Amino acid sequence: MLVTTGLFKFLKRSAFKFVPAVHKVTRPKTTHLVFEQYQKARTQFVQTIAELATRPQNIETLQNAGVMSLLRPLLLDVVPTIQQTAALALGRLANYNDDLAEAVVQGDILPQLVYSLSDQNRFYKKAAAFVLRAVAKHSPELAQAVVDCGALEALVICLEEFDPGVKEAAAWALGYIARHNAELSQAVVDAGAVPLLVLCVQEPEVALKRIAASALSDISKHSPELAQTVVDAGAIAHLAQMILNPDAKLKRQVFSALSQIAKHSVDLAEMVVEAEIFPAVLTGLKDSDEYVKKNVATLIREIAKHTPELSQLIANTGGIAAVVDYIGECNGNVRLPGIMMLGYVAAHSDTLAMAVIVSKGVPQLAICLSEEKEDHIKAATAWALGQIGRHTPEHARAVTAANILPKLLSLYMDTESSEDLQLKAKKALKNILQKCTHLPALETLLHDAPTSILKHVVGQFSKVLPHDSKARRLFVTSGGLKKIQEIKAEPGSSLQEYINTINNCYPEEIVRYYSPGYSETLLERVDQYQPAL
Repeated sequence: MLVTTGLFKFLKRSAFKFVPAVHKVTRPKTTHLVFEQYQKARTQFVQTIAELATRPQNIETLQNAGVMSLLRPLLLDVVPTIQQTAALALGRLANYNDDLAEAVVQGDILPQLVYSLSDQNRFYKKAAAFVLRAVAKHSPELAQAVVDCGALEALVICLEEFDPGVKEAAAWALGYIARHNAELSQAVVDAGAVPLLVLCVQEPEVALKRIAASALSDISKHSPELAQTVVDAGAIAHLAQMILNPDAKLKRQVFSALSQIAKHSVDLAEMVVEAEIFPAVLTGLKDSDEYVKKNVATLIREIAKHTPELSQLIANTGGIAAVVDYIGECNGNVRLPGIMMLGYVAAHSDTLAMAVIVSKGVPQLAICLSEEKEDHIKAATAWALGQIGRHTPEHARAVTAANILPKLLSLYMDTESSEDLQLKAKKALKNILQKCTHLPALETLLHDAPTSILKHVVGQFSKVLPHDSKARRLFVTSGGLKKIQEIKAEPGSSLQEYINTINNCYPEEIVRYYSPGYSETLLERVDQYQPAL
């Protein structure tokens, strides 16, 4: 108050002193200059803040200086460029972390932006949509705050704009809202966004196609009903037309959207296949872009997992061999969908599992099991190998020929392995062992396996040895029978029954000979023996 009073006194004295001059010349010019300088200052301020907000090291300082409250009134500035730059600065700040995004919500800035979306120019609309996206991206709660302020209707209207940049900004914001959960995605659908997003996919601008396809993917991923809404809008045919597009970023989103649709049900997967994406989609497995390759493999996996018929269709177009090659050409998480796809295919039937074997899938999976460092990738590989080997002795032998059993046992017994990896390795071992009749492969586990695995190994010996005299002889000479006698099994347990079955395949004196302590017994008899003189 004192400052304001002093300022008025100063102005009053100045006015009396320079009345003629101010009245005739200076006052209009000075007034105009003051407003001009004020406008320049506002412009410089928002431009500087927008520039500073691009560098993470400045964010905390800007936040502590109360930048949000300073930018808010500038959104309603009379100068359009100041409005736009203020919105851009807010978007960059909100994009940085959820605290700043929350500050936008708490500052009642969102309603202002939504209101302005309907009657401002295209530059402001792009900036406002950017702010809405930057807020919505952080969490479902912040995205819900964007929805609650009426943003969906305004954004959907922006999808009908002539300017492709406005459409792109609106589609991006809608996608970021929809990606969090089914409820938010349903709100986007209810606002009428899907048909307009499908129209955006058909626009000539590649950037708009990308963002629209990404938004459709985000909507489709949550439930079969939401995916069906996207399908009903005719999205599949338009997405399928772009699988050979030269733009890698567009292909990423196209394959992502198709896989998010296909994953939910057999019907949806069949609709994707009916768009005649095979065999053209397989070329994507050799794309130079890793995300394109991964998304193609994910799409094939999501189709293959549903039925033997869909898996067979993929096999008939050369899909299994293509995925095996793909696994060999990449590593890490990029490999994962391909590994899982082989497991899903093999799980359906012995014929499809044999198709994986014929396509040299087992040696490639064995390499993955040895090379990969991440437990979740090794767990998926173990699971896939278990699905291949569980069908018949021939399938099991193909797996054991790649020296898989010791690797699986090592992963199961390794205390550093994750719980999931141990579980998957144990299950795979059990699946393969229950069909394995190749005794040399079984013997590798006989000396190292814990009881939980050993019972399956011994069980297989008990099935084979009674019917194979050559195998019985080899079992003795290899030390297998001796090892069997050393096993301490619980009386009445299945393991003890298997041991009894094996022992019954040999003369009693042979079994005694290889039993622990028998050599001492013989030495005692030597000591006690009195030769006839």
